[in-house]
Amino acid sequence: MIVKNPKFEISAVSKKQYPKGDLPEIVLVGKSNVGKSSFVNTMINRKSLARTSNVPGKTRQINFYNIDEKFYFVDLPGYGFSKMSKKEKIISGKYIEEYLEEGKNVSLIIFLLDIRHKPTEDDMLMYDYILRSNLPFIVVTNKADKIAITKVSGEVERIKEILGISYSTILPFSAERKIYTEDVWKEIEKFIPNNE
Repeated sequence: MIVKNPKFEISAVSKKQYPKGDLPEIVLVGKSNVGKSSFVNTMINRKSLARTSNVPGKTRQINFYNIDEKFYFVDLPGYGFSKMSKKEKIISGKYIEEYLEEGKNVSLIIFLLDIRHKPTEDDMLMYDYILRSNLPFIVVTNKADKIAITKVSGEVERIKEILGISYSTILPFSAERKIYTEDVWKEIEKFIPNNE
């Protein structure tokens, strides 16, 4: 997909602030510092539309990026960062839960994991939550540039096995090696009507 005019629309902290309308929403979930902002920037071929933070767990809002008036990338708060207070973790969790339960335009969840590490307990809880939501999803294993390219497919298979994935799509990704973006776009485009 060629993206021409992406724009940041809003950082929402309540459902009253969610954008109106019926554009499909491609929702990004993952732990803090898994690289959700870098994922957005790489997919739309922009350096800094989505702001990346050097402080994991800093994003507390739900960020909506309008992609050519065709769909939104929706970046949910990261979870599982150890320096977040208990209260902050609860608030972030509530934002994620409320959005996934009440967002009427969720077309696809993209669950981002770090390809280098075994999924954490928080990752497994999130994955279980996604399964129970009955919403369409794919798993994207980010940071593939951090390991040898010959090991990528093996690490993807390892994570697939840990999660017990038998039918869902799981793909490698890297903000540095852009060779993976086309495969991810092919999956996303299945969930965006009239994406020509």
